[in-house]
Amino acid sequence: MREILGRRRKPLFRRSGRSALLGAALHCATEWQWPVLPGVGLRPAGRPSGGARLGLGERAARRCSCPDPDCAVPGAHPFDPGLLAATTDARMVRWWWANRPDAPIVLATGGRAPCAVSLPAVAGARALAALDHFGVRTGPVVATPTRWSLLVSPYGLPELGELLHSQDWVPSSLRFHGEGGYLVLPPSPTGAGKVRWERPPAATPAAPWLPKVATIVDALVMASTGTPDGGSRLAY
Repeated sequence: MREILGRRRKPLFRRSGRSALLGAALHCATEWQWPVLPGVGLRPAGRPSGGARLGLGERAARRCSCPDPDCAVPGAHPFDPGLLAATTDARMVRWWWANRPDAPIVLATGGRAPCAVSLPAVAGARALAALDHFGVRTGPVVATPTRWSLLVSPYGLPELGELLHSQDWVPSSLRFHGEGGYLVLPPSPTGAGKVRWERPPAATPAAPWLPKVATIVDALVMASTGTPDGGSRLAY
């Protein structure tokens, strides 16, 4: 009995490395019906454009594979294929990650897929603590070293506009990932670090339960107020 009670819940995706990315992408697409596509990814270490070698600082912050040398979200965005290619088709997902096994997993938000609200990591921790204190149920939370993203049920621009209009002030550090947007999912590698679950979905075949954005937006705005946002160039 002690052995049974002492067992920890199995992680959502137990595979490691490249197989974990394919497994996670397939799970999102086929089990949860979340449309995904491969992100642009990062350049291999030591292979910058022009043949120059990377210094120690540059190795720590690997460059994006896209043509923009100053990409604000290295590795963590769609490029080729574009966002409209996102799919739940298992054959397409397998083909993509067979050809690009290290590609980040990008979720196309909105429509029938989850939306999200992201904010700096410090503010995210404050917001979750406040929501827990008041007994507000939250869904999965995606985290990088710099930002946390709370997944919510799909919302439209009119609903979001009304919610934000009722606020005295909305910090620029808050980002809203709705229709036509995207979010990078665990266990993707990005220039800001590996993406992980701060609060993982339940390890069940059913799609995760998601709260409405209206139930959490007040806490996110309050937690973000006064939190340094690092300027406009925020890494995911």
